[in-house]
Formats: sequence, structure tokens, C-alpha cells
Amino acid sequence: MDKGTSVGRVRGLGSAHEGAHHWMVQRFTAVGNLILVLFLAVGLALLPDYSYATVAGWASQTLPATALALICINTFWHARLGLQVLIEDYVHTPGNKFACIALLNIATIGGAVFGVVSIARIALGGIS
Repeated sequence: MDKGTSVGRVRGLGSAHEGAHHWMVQRFTAVGNLILVLFLAVGLALLPDYSYATVAGWASQTLPATALALICINTFWHARLGLQVLIEDYVHTPGNKFACIALLNIATIGGAVFGVVSIARIALGGIS
């Protein structure tokens, strides 16, 4: 007996039932990165010079600081998604897979936190 159309059988099916969601989130983070990096490029291109004081002054404003924090979070999230797929595809031993994904989570969360704290220090005037 047939259980619907071919497309109907494929949607939402699979061993984890989350493949399409993971794929979509990675595409959304890629588009977010594109938009945020374009904002960063235009913002930096409009600066009169690239001295530390000028760039730090620009980065300490609300909109650029928020965009920089979002770039940091979004880039690490996008990298985590891509590397997670790589690990799931090529690491076959369950213990090694768990360890690799745990290390990946620690590295990406640590990197994102470090970036956001650094941006917050600049934005709040902690670095002169």
C-alpha cells in the first residue's frame, strides 16, 4: 500500500526528522552573515581614516556595536552547524562523535562569548 505521494513521504522523514530544519537554519545564518558583513564593509568604507581611535569610536556606537555582536554570534552559529554536519557524516564511533560535538560546542560558544565580550568592552569604553 502506498502512503501518499513521493514528496509527502520525504517531507519530515528521516532518522532524526530534523534534516530540513538544520539545512534551513544554516541557510538563514548564511544570509544573515551576508547582510551583516555588507553592513560592516559599508560602515568601515565610510570612515574617514582607519586609525584605532576612529574605528573604536565607530564600533562604540549602538548600531555598529550591535551589528558586530550579531556578526560574531551568527558566524559562530553558522560554523557550528556546518562542522556538526561534517562530524556527523565522518565520525562513526558514538563516543568519538559525542566528544567531537562536545568540543565543537565548547569552542564555538567560547569563541562567540569572547567576541561579544570584546565588542562590549569597546562599546562601553573599557578600551582606550
